[in-house]
Amino acid sequence: MAKFTFNMPDVGEGVAEAEVVEWHIKVGDRVEEDQHLVDVMTDKATIDIESPVSGTVVAVAGEVGDVIAIGAMLLVIETDGEAEVSAEQAEAAAEQIEDEMSDADEADVAPAPAPEPVAASAPAEPAPVAPAPAAAAHKVLASPAVRQRARDLGVDLTQVKAAEDGRVRHGDLDAFLAYNAGSGFAPAGKARADEAIKVIGLRKRIAQNMAAAKRHIPHFTYVEECDVTDLEELRAQLNAARGDRPKLTMLPMLITAICKVVPAFPMINARYDDEAGVVTRFGSVHLGMAAQTDSGLMVPVIRDAQARNLWQLAREIGRLAEAARTGKATSDELSGSTLTITSLGPLGGVATTPVINRPEVAIIGPNRIVERPMFVSDGMGGERIAKRKLMNISISCDHRVVDGHDAASFVQGVKRLIETPALLLVD
Repeated sequence: MAKFTFNMPDVGEGVAEAEVVEWHIKVGDRVEEDQHLVDVMTDKATIDIESPVSGTVVAVAGEVGDVIAIGAMLLVIETDGEAEVSAEQAEAAAEQIEDEMSDADEADVAPAPAPEPVAASAPAEPAPVAPAPAAAAHKVLASPAVRQRARDLGVDLTQVKAAEDGRVRHGDLDAFLAYNAGSGFAPAGKARADEAIKVIGLRKRIAQNMAAAKRHIPHFTYVEECDVTDLEELRAQLNAARGDRPKLTMLPMLITAICKVVPAFPMINARYDDEAGVVTRFGSVHLGMAAQTDSGLMVPVIRDAQARNLWQLAREIGRLAEAARTGKATSDELSGSTLTITSLGPLGGVATTPVINRPEVAIIGPNRIVERPMFVSDGMGGERIAKRKLMNISISCDHRVVDGHDAASFVQGVKRLIETPALLLVD
């Protein structure tokens, strides 16, 4: 019978390997030409791979999470008829796959350790409704209603003193609750079963990138407080007159301020190749925008952010965020950033210490806007107390490339623009 060995295709320039994130077929399945076989991931982009032939799947190369080199065997398809796969065929194909993948980077999950035995404590002194010893091994007698109520309350029925006939009733449960009311009995929540989750796909890439960034880059973080009251008023006015243009959030205004300040601090908009010992300072701002998705963190890139106005930035932010959330962002849209901004929106906290998107040398993190009383000028040489909207801006930098003074000066430049928002609208 004819067999077709389908090797991992070239999925992009410079890509040497790809990770299996989901198989859509299994050994023994009949597949047709152009049928979706498997999803693989490289550079945070997921790629669908389709079958070049029709036939029966004899073997597949590895499990979800395995890394397969470009040109190595991906799967074997028997192209002559729909006969069932024999044990000999499966064994031979498995041996071939093992040879092909001997140098692949396999991800293993260690088995969860068995729990250590816990010694039972001695029973407490007798009391009218004191808990029974935890080591009670007999089955507790109780009606379904009592059992359900105990489950809802998080009560272990073996701890409840039953009536003389051994059956736990609602009254017994009430007595138990009353006795333990002042002892911190109420549980914080219900326990879940332990899970061993294999780290694959985007989550695996995030883990690798974050570990490499912290391992190679000496981070430092600088935080500054900014008064964004006037900026928020300007944003509200612009939105009121936006017509059919996208609604402005704070992000396009911050990006505009960043792009206006970057030319004076070119070391912020840069990449550091530490192996070659070369820092590349970029003339254009290709701004990475960290976006949370169901699959994990993605960083779509706003190309030439310095050349876009507020409305164009808002439209591009919305487009890229949607592409990331739906998994439709392309490899080009997820690569090539020179500086990154990351925001948790209303969850932004007081301050953050974001991890640099290596090989970049800086990442900027706006935090949550809060209202506080502040002393402000009364216009007559004095001061008054007024309610103001305040926001902290964090920046983490690579101390090999960016000095603390430069990072602070850069953020002060951004602060000046967002506290005088009219300057954002002039060249």
